[in-house]
Amino acid sequence: MTDQALHPGGPAPSAGSVDGAASGVVSEDGATGGLLGRRRELDLLRADAGHAGPGAPSSRRRVLLVVGRPGSGRTALVEGFARRVAADYPDGILRARLSDPDGTPVPTERTARDLLRALAAAGGAAGGPVAVPPAGAGDAELAEALRAALADRRALLLLDDVAAPEQLHGLLPDGRDCLVLAVSRGPLTGIPDVRPRTLEGLGTAAAVALLEQRAGDAPRVTVDPRAAEALAEACGGRPAALVLIGGWLAAHPTASVAEAARRFGALPDDLPGGAADDAHAPEDASGHVPGGHSGSLPGVLPGPGRAAVPGPRARPAPAARPLVRAFHLVHGSLPPSAARFLRLLALAPAGLADAHTAAALAGCRTDEAAATLKAFTGLGLLRATATPGLYAVPGCLAPVLTAVLEERERPEDARLARARVLERSARLLRSCRAAAEPPGSPARRVAAELPRALRFEGRAAAASWLGPRLPGLLSAARTAVADGELDTLARRLAAGLAGALTAHLGPEAAAPELYRLHELLLPVTERRGLHGERAAILLDLGDLDAHAGRPHRALARYRAALEAARADGGGGGDRSAAAAARAMECLGDTYAHLGDDRRAGDWYGRALALCQTRGVPADEARLHGLIGAACLREGRWEEALRAWRACAAACRRLRDGEAYARALEEVAGIQEYAGRTEEARRTRRRALRWRRPGAAREDGATGGDAGGADGARSRPAAARWILGGAPHTAENGSWPAK
Repeated sequence: MTDQALHPGGPAPSAGSVDGAASGVVSEDGATGGLLGRRRELDLLRADAGHAGPGAPSSRRRVLLVVGRPGSGRTALVEGFARRVAADYPDGILRARLSDPDGTPVPTERTARDLLRALAAAGGAAGGPVAVPPAGAGDAELAEALRAALADRRALLLLDDVAAPEQLHGLLPDGRDCLVLAVSRGPLTGIPDVRPRTLEGLGTAAAVALLEQRAGDAPRVTVDPRAAEALAEACGGRPAALVLIGGWLAAHPTASVAEAARRFGALPDDLPGGAADDAHAPEDASGHVPGGHSGSLPGVLPGPGRAAVPGPRARPAPAARPLVRAFHLVHGSLPPSAARFLRLLALAPAGLADAHTAAALAGCRTDEAAATLKAFTGLGLLRATATPGLYAVPGCLAPVLTAVLEERERPEDARLARARVLERSARLLRSCRAAAEPPGSPARRVAAELPRALRFEGRAAAASWLGPRLPGLLSAARTAVADGELDTLARRLAAGLAGALTAHLGPEAAAPELYRLHELLLPVTERRGLHGERAAILLDLGDLDAHAGRPHRALARYRAALEAARADGGGGGDRSAAAAARAMECLGDTYAHLGDDRRAGDWYGRALALCQTRGVPADEARLHGLIGAACLREGRWEEALRAWRACAAACRRLRDGEAYARALEEVAGIQEYAGRTEEARRTRRRALRWRRPGAAREDGATGGDAGGADGARSRPAAARWILGGAPHTAENGSWPAK
């Protein structure tokens, strides 16, 4: 895909390297896996943590806050600190990022549920099982569940990229045994017992060491130390900028450090559109905030230099000047096709890209995309994740890539690239779902016709692909819906994702994500006039609400589904009628759950009339039984008797002997309770004859699921939906009192 060879640059940043700061390097004390020049900062954080956590005398929670601009190595610092104190928190380290790559704050509901899932998966030495609220639970319920789960645990919460103090309120544990370590651009007001520490750039010696480590084996830094020191000073000690410049040096082995410094100084220090820095915290060329306090980690930011916490924004906040210059240095040295490839990575969902995503964005082969992604890690433009082959755009570079993309690429080209990603993802999700199906199933046969690159070897391979990419897939769906021009692809992606999640996780575990996907697609169905699809989504949401114990919300969903089905009546045909009948039946079920049998019977009757019009005997049998059960609970014996007799007749027409016998048992029970003993005895004998295995019938049917025309083999299951379980008897307490 490149016009000339793309040099891979220096060594790839490790999985723990965030914001461009290398974590897998040699520290000041010579130990690998440490942080260059951050010994004092780590010691100060450890001293702060000593005032809270396990064994602390105070009952108030403790929040350690690291304040720093993106690219300052703030995340790498807290990750290094977390490794140091991990032994003090046996219940593990819980990680969450509270802002999306575009700067939008993550809802508390999403973060709290993800943390609860992590706790449930990891278990712990104390606290017992973790109760995760059902799908559709709100922020308050999930926050309370998280606090309850952390009450008896000793865990470290690492909350990265906090955009506003409101995001932390619902996530803070009540006990003293947990420590919260937060990362933000500025101070967070209103958080009790918070200890802020401001992170400055690396010292000159550490900055030069990082530059040398990234520049490769050539001794260019050691032979020209003054140029290296000047370059480090020009970068303000920002690790992200130094990593990029080191990658450029590694990719240009004949260039000197002095030449790199000269090129760096001549480059523009603003982003396209004239934005140079965050308007809330302008910087000078050295990367320092005017009015800020120099030195390492002062206790609190001075008032005049405090940076406001950014709220939701339509586009990312501008980056710091040294980082922008370093990016221009690397971006300008790339071949044109590789530079465009890099710019298009701004469209990677959730900032995550693998060979498939990158190939779809750039319109190239997957092997070429994989090689380019690997080369970009050496240049410091990407970082490797814990999943092989999956890369992440550093958070500090996301706004830079977005700004350059908007300047260099036409909007229609960017939308086309995003559409290719959605199409590729939808096909992969279909293949992922098929991998969970039995061999020889229709889904497996369809997946076998896909290109080899889109197929999975088995269920385990598909599940291992789906798990790490789930945040990116969900982000792609959200972005496509917000775009407004990719609704068809958004629906396909959401349908494929729902199917894959259900196949691999099961309906219960997948319910929260399914709930989010259904709510996400509702605006699409409304603006596109897809009434039938809207009805189906509302029915599924109503089922999830009913299962979660929210009957009143379920009633609202079912009513809205009925309205949508009626609106679709002109073009939906039998599909809209089936949706309307199901909505009516669900309304009856919900009212029955609430104890309002009069309304339940009314809705069952409406659904029955519609099913009789459509000619669906199995549904008629079920609804007759539901009406009979509702009338019975109200003590309306004659109406209940008529309904159960109609149910029995419908089951007999279906040639379902077991269901017919079950309905006769209900009829006999009502007759017996009403004092018609002889009739009840005859009805019960008849039911016993139909229950006898292999017994002959006058119409030639046999007990059990008898075959027959019109799909009779598949209907009895629907007919017995209401007829299963123990019969209503006065002895088991199911009969209402006279």
